[in-house]
Amino acid sequence: MNRKIGLKEKDIVLWLLWGVVISILAATMLFPLLRIFAELKAESFSAVFNSKKFLAVIGNSARSAFWGALISVVLGYAFAYAVVVAGIPGARFFSLVLILHLITPPFVGGLSFILLAGRQGFITRTLLGLDVSLYGFWGLLVAQVLCFFPIAYLICAQNLGNMNGHFAESALSLGAGRLRIFFTVTLPLSFPGLSASFLFILVSILSDFGNPLIVAGRYKVLAVEIYTQLTGWVDSSVSVVLGMILLVPSVILFLIQAWIVKKYAVHTATVGGRISSSVSVKSSLVTRTMLFFICGFLSLIVIAQFGSIVAGSFQKLWGIKTDFTMDHMKSVGHYGKALFNTISYALTGAAISTFLAFLASYFVHRSSFPLKKYIDVLIQVPAAIPGTFHGLAISLLAASLNFHNAKILVIAAISVGFIPFSYRIISSSMMQVRISLDDAALSLGSTKTEICGRVVAPLCSEGILSSFIYTLSRGIGTVSAVIFLVSFDTPLASLKILNLAEQGDWGQAAALALVLTVLTFAILLAEKLLKWRFHEHNS
Repeated sequence: MNRKIGLKEKDIVLWLLWGVVISILAATMLFPLLRIFAELKAESFSAVFNSKKFLAVIGNSARSAFWGALISVVLGYAFAYAVVVAGIPGARFFSLVLILHLITPPFVGGLSFILLAGRQGFITRTLLGLDVSLYGFWGLLVAQVLCFFPIAYLICAQNLGNMNGHFAESALSLGAGRLRIFFTVTLPLSFPGLSASFLFILVSILSDFGNPLIVAGRYKVLAVEIYTQLTGWVDSSVSVVLGMILLVPSVILFLIQAWIVKKYAVHTATVGGRISSSVSVKSSLVTRTMLFFICGFLSLIVIAQFGSIVAGSFQKLWGIKTDFTMDHMKSVGHYGKALFNTISYALTGAAISTFLAFLASYFVHRSSFPLKKYIDVLIQVPAAIPGTFHGLAISLLAASLNFHNAKILVIAAISVGFIPFSYRIISSSMMQVRISLDDAALSLGSTKTEICGRVVAPLCSEGILSSFIYTLSRGIGTVSAVIFLVSFDTPLASLKILNLAEQGDWGQAAALALVLTVLTFAILLAEKLLKWRFHEHNS
């Protein structure tokens, strides 16, 4: 019998947990957003929109976000097409390089860009002998494209992999050439993936904080200017107005993305099937060769980014004194508290986020608890809100309540900042579990709390683990969501790296970034081992 569990009997524990979910979502998302509107003043709007400086900042953000997203999607789609459809040599290796790049802390891209292409960069100075500065729009564009195009690859690869190759075969049998098949069959069917990746990356670049802070120089963007206005000029009202300017397009883009996904859901479902090696429409040798060199070049740059962080950690002075030294790695010990805080906060935040996402998924998809539609909407709100704006909202609410526990605020920001992704992962796993199992357990006398903990949770364990690992890895490298919340007593490694980079201490910044990257990779390896043990145990 395929029905949802009713509320025929009281289950105090589950009702308490429902109250916890509602309270936390309200305290960390709803109330901060409502509170931030109290800071809005008419004169602040006037000050922003009548200022050439702020209008230039708005234009800078729009310009860098549009071109960064467009180029990222073009490169990501070309990479995905090469790996999934064209079947170039080394496709598995190329895809692995980008997957590893995705889990790297995001600010590492900006730091490695300076080490490779800055005034003392390995490429610009050592190899080419140039004395140039790439700070500004072009440097920021390159850094953000390298940071975000793997996301476009991931989305487009999934879209291309779900296409039915028989459409292309039919077009070929009707006399269409490879190029025409691409533009009339493959590319139109790729539209959901292309649009979703473009809109997602556009929002991500708008809220990006680390790369502009390191690479942009005097080329100011909204995410950084919001922080500057609050910390430098102590003008919360102007910061909020700038944040609203950042928020409005992000929400609109999120809604457009959701509409596109819904509109093309049925169409995508009817496509069905995966492109396999049996599909007769193959890319030409010229196309495969060109795509191979594109993937090789991009992968080489990604590997060079990792290499620059490693090399920078063991050179006395990057680009000037290249003698081997362990001083920078030894200096990491001075940031032990920052590293401990980073790991402990990320662990706690990931645990809370995963717990909340699991409970929310249960209440929304497997119960008749009240307000479940509002839970479903509210828990996905952070996906449409730039991290800088959300951090500012939490900071202003905490200040108005005279609450100054930075540790709790940082953990709260990590817990809810990445929860939409966790919620989607766990919801997907939970919806694959038959509700008839819950009914059977109820008929045997189990309470709904026992069903939730002993039936549903174990069957969703893989999704729960993936959710936890994702939030943990992103929490370790988070910057924008916590920049307003930290204090002198709660240093974080990610912010220390940015401070060191701003001061020009590339060696210590690289060493600390290397340690943080290794820790992130170790987390991924632990996830793989746990999943392997899980499958071995259940096989």
